[in-house]
Amino acid sequence: MAAATSHRTDLASWAKFAAFAAVVIGGVVYGASRMSYAWKWEQVPRFIVRVIDGAIYPGPLLKGLAVTLEVSAVSFLVALAIGLAAALCRLSDSIVARGLARVYLEAVRNTPLLVQIYLLYFVLAPILNFDRWFAAVFALAVFEGAFAAEIFRGGILSVPRGQTEAAMSLGLGRGLTYRLVVVPQAIRIMLPPLTSLAVSLVKHSAIVSAIAMFDLFNEARTVVSETFLSYEIYLTTGAIYLAVTLALSLLVTRLERRFARAG
Repeated sequence: MAAATSHRTDLASWAKFAAFAAVVIGGVVYGASRMSYAWKWEQVPRFIVRVIDGAIYPGPLLKGLAVTLEVSAVSFLVALAIGLAAALCRLSDSIVARGLARVYLEAVRNTPLLVQIYLLYFVLAPILNFDRWFAAVFALAVFEGAFAAEIFRGGILSVPRGQTEAAMSLGLGRGLTYRLVVVPQAIRIMLPPLTSLAVSLVKHSAIVSAIAMFDLFNEARTVVSETFLSYEIYLTTGAIYLAVTLALSLLVTRLERRFARAG
């Protein structure tokens, strides 16, 4: 019964979303038809995929998407590690650890991501001898890690303290207690905000084009400069970003339901 009710709710939600999307698309189409602009959508597919001698090759937008997904995925994993470490420092008994974590969080969250990328690439990269790919990944990971830290901290604090005390009374150390008792219970609470963080990271990854990373946005900008198809290319690029973030949201929704059934 509950499953049927949930299924009907999902269908109703999708119907509302489809109706809203139809209204938005209709408005965009109507507005586009009123513009004195010669639309050339027929030229867009060749920038996504190209067919040469019967073989299919990725176009510049698809190549850029691959770079965006790679940078976003690696940055997200590193951000989780940084965020977890910062959260544990915030919760530790050490004044030094808490102080360092606080400085990191305040410094990163209160400065623009673009400034941090420039600082890493133009100042630290020549000193530490790393390339623009590493600079982009590290900058995104450090920036998103500051927000992940608060998500982890909130999730850990949501677990009743009695669970931790019971685990330690059984002889488990602090590390094992967090790994076997606290984190598995907190992950259900942390999953939705971590999803939002991943979606945000994908969108923020467009900023790495500022250091000449050939990501999706930079490839789109290059195509526009060569063809002057500004509206078509940027709208297509926005649609690709939207498709990626929607797919990510749907994936995590399924994970949430699986966790709920397991619980």
